[in-house]
Amino acid sequence: MKPKININNLIRDNIRAIKPYSSARDDFKDVSTNDMVFLDANENPFENGVNRYPDPLQKNLKKLVSKIKKIGEESIFIGNGSDEVLDLIVRAFCVPSKDNIITLPPTYGMYGVIAEINAIENRKVLLNNDFQPEVKNILEQIDSNTKILFLCSPNNPTGNSFEASIVEELVQNFEGLVIIDEAYIDFSNEQSWLSRLEMFPNLIIVQTLSKAYALAGIRIGLCYASKEIITVLNSIKPPYNVNELSQQKAISRLHQIAGVESEISELISERKRLKKELESGVSFIEKIYPSDSNFLLIKVDDATTRYNQLISYGIVVRNRSLEPLCNNCLRISVGVSEENQRLIIALKALQ
Repeated sequence: MKPKININNLIRDNIRAIKPYSSARDDFKDVSTNDMVFLDANENPFENGVNRYPDPLQKNLKKLVSKIKKIGEESIFIGNGSDEVLDLIVRAFCVPSKDNIITLPPTYGMYGVIAEINAIENRKVLLNNDFQPEVKNILEQIDSNTKILFLCSPNNPTGNSFEASIVEELVQNFEGLVIIDEAYIDFSNEQSWLSRLEMFPNLIIVQTLSKAYALAGIRIGLCYASKEIITVLNSIKPPYNVNELSQQKAISRLHQIAGVESEISELISERKRLKKELESGVSFIEKIYPSDSNFLLIKVDDATTRYNQLISYGIVVRNRSLEPLCNNCLRISVGVSEENQRLIIALKALQ
């Protein structure tokens, strides 16, 4: 195994020197004390459940996540959606107009957008025809200013997981940060890289409550990394980045794990049913790609035509034809049984 990476050397100089903003709730943390009079944060004193500022470090939510994921609270960062988490990582470790990141199209488009916003070069290395990373091509793009490698597994929009041996080779041979975006990991049979987080100090795992936990509307992104990386992110995040209602709703949902797992099982079953029905009954579907996610990527004869036809049936899917390697591909989310049946009937009617 390669020598341990010094994360401190990867941090931008100005970020390393920053003095974090200290909010009123950082100075006095025990807001649960019932007999205290809080006159420290210029809050409106009329109680309505949300008149006080939220816990800036989401301690109760982290405690629950820690228990479920079996990882220490000091290794957890919670953001206003995964997009905030990813943006903070780029801002902490990449120097504008100097550093670069590597992404592997076709993949989640926000990686590139975040790079553009922060004036960071995005070096794109296409996946191969099996939608797997090309290690040799990736390593050839690395230079002294390459700070982050983004791996989305299971990948969006392709739906497949990257082979574990490929991911490990990249983590072992890259001197910067490797971010594995596991937004769809709950729908996969593959093991999360959380189980190996302590082995790789440069590894960051990003997950979300938007997909399997059905909380897209409250924007909760989860980040797991070394204590050193988490400390950096806490030092630059907005003081109250996750609002009180989102924290409360997330805690409530995480107390319903049995229900979440039941929904995941149902979606996986529906994914299999949908794939089987479409493979056997729709002639213009040329290929349905393997999926470890809650969606299917489907290659058709004419994606734009089929997209518009489905709209006329009241069904909205995603045309991914402009993405590399995805010409004439539709990305179709797995719905509940009734929605999937409506899709099946519509597609078969288009023969």
